[in-house]
Amino acid sequence: MNQKTSMTLQDIIEDIHALTEDIEVYERKYGVLTETFYESYMSGEEPEDDAWVLDWGDWAGAYKILLRRQKQYRRTMQNLRGQTTSIVKVIGKTTKREPIPVAS
Repeated sequence: MNQKTSMTLQDIIEDIHALTEDIEVYERKYGVLTETFYESYMSGEEPEDDAWVLDWGDWAGAYKILLRRQKQYRRTMQNLRGQTTSIVKVIGKTTKREPIPVAS
């Protein structure tokens, strides 16, 4: 099994976009925004329909990962800003597909 040991900024951004797409499917299906759903889910509310159980677990899991990835992104950008005075340099690296390590 080939596992990545460290993520790059590009990996984080790709994950954020994929997770956002997944979450939007659930928001459309169930008619509430994720933050509303997640607050109820975390307070212990359970679905009234057994067919929703797997979706709700997947939805909550995707949201948890999204929050983690967003935090990693913010931390990484903060670190990069501390190393350089210009975001233009960061963008220059990302457009050339140079890997930028992510703060864990």
